[in-house]
Amino acid sequence: MSESDSASTQSRTCVSCGIDISGTNAAAFACPECGTRIYRCSKCRKQSNLYECPDCGFTGP
Repeated sequence: MSESDSASTQSRTCVSCGIDISGTNAAAFACPECGTRIYRCSKCRKQSNLYECPDCGFTGP
């Protein structure tokens, strides 16, 4: 597996709980601090679980 394959696989997981979000009703947005693409599953969004950007460490609700 190449680095790009690894990065794309990692980016398809919920940043809060780590589940694979492929084919689910997940949200994708840019980190407010650094612009990194962040994915969150609908369950974590509904529960307002905290998330942390894997690149800069920004945390949000």
